[in-house]
Amino acid sequence: MAIRKRGSGWQIDYFDPTGKRVRKSFAKKKDAEAELGKRVSLIAEKRYLDVKRDYTTMLNEVLARYEENYKHQASFLNSKCHFIENFREYFGNETRLENIKYMELETYRNHLRRKTTKSGGLRTVATINREMACLHHIFQKAAEWEMIERNPFDRGKSLLTKENNKRLRFLTEDEITRLLEECHKHLRPIVICALNTGMRKGEILSLEWSRIRNGFIYLEKTKNNEARQIPINDTLDKLFANMRRAQGPGASHVFTFAKGEHKLGVDGPVRERKGPAPLPEMVQNVRTAFVGALDRAGIKNFRFHDLRHTFASHMVMRGASLKDLQELLGHKSMSMLLRYTHLTQEHKKKAVNLLQGLTAIAEKAAPVTKVSQNEKSRTSVAVK
Repeated sequence: MAIRKRGSGWQIDYFDPTGKRVRKSFAKKKDAEAELGKRVSLIAEKRYLDVKRDYTTMLNEVLARYEENYKHQASFLNSKCHFIENFREYFGNETRLENIKYMELETYRNHLRRKTTKSGGLRTVATINREMACLHHIFQKAAEWEMIERNPFDRGKSLLTKENNKRLRFLTEDEITRLLEECHKHLRPIVICALNTGMRKGEILSLEWSRIRNGFIYLEKTKNNEARQIPINDTLDKLFANMRRAQGPGASHVFTFAKGEHKLGVDGPVRERKGPAPLPEMVQNVRTAFVGALDRAGIKNFRFHDLRHTFASHMVMRGASLKDLQELLGHKSMSMLLRYTHLTQEHKKKAVNLLQGLTAIAEKAAPVTKVSQNEKSRTSVAVK
């Protein structure tokens, strides 16, 4: 690489990474030096012309790196691993990152809108947003890891759709009774725990006995990564005591099933086995059992997460403050709790209506003042 005087100007002369000779003239020497220095830097960083990392990096390389760095997340096994397989299937492992533009991302979002679930229904806005958020994070990390020049999501408007988070479905006391009556023996304690604590499904299924002490449940692995403590009421205290006795020593998790039984809790007899009884295993999935219990109980439009709403709704209707609820549910802000505000107002209305008729007797007994004929005449004259 060189700079030489050419007539009244200056010329830079060098070979690019492809071996092509490049010569360019400038009026001033300082401009030639600045341009040559820029070209040298681009070549050293492999960012000169077509030799850019996003031109050679394949999608599979980024996905593999992402999986390696984020497989420890609680959400990875539940959702992200499936999202990654969807990305591989749709875009292709050997697709260059440079070929995945903003338009392709928007097209993928629309593809998810048309894609049906296993039951044949359309996917919810929340589900689509979670998958698009994962894809956005992958490209963001690729940019930070210098595997791509720029995140293609940044070239247009947000591809996340506004969600309706105002859904508030909770069980009435009658529905709670019907649901518990239809729960199999392994599901029933789990539902009772959800209704009495407001814990998330993952927090319940992963609950260990070591986290229960001194009348509290001590949670460390939570959605927002902040520890919280949940008081244990008398109902839950009796339930845990009975479960502990039934399990015997050796069990680490609270909600378990005996090996050889169906995970979701068939109430029939367990077949006899020779040798010592095996240690109980952790319950990992209650979806099928829960859906079946709802169906038998005749409860529609309800999800397991709505047990959390049920806990919160009945707490509010029985006089708990939103501040208490915030601490029990582990919300960082009050905004998510505003959906329960109308329940407090309805509760107050019902409380006031308990006084209906309190003053009825007094109203009937109130004396009626009779106006004499002379008073009527004087009133009439005064009006005229």
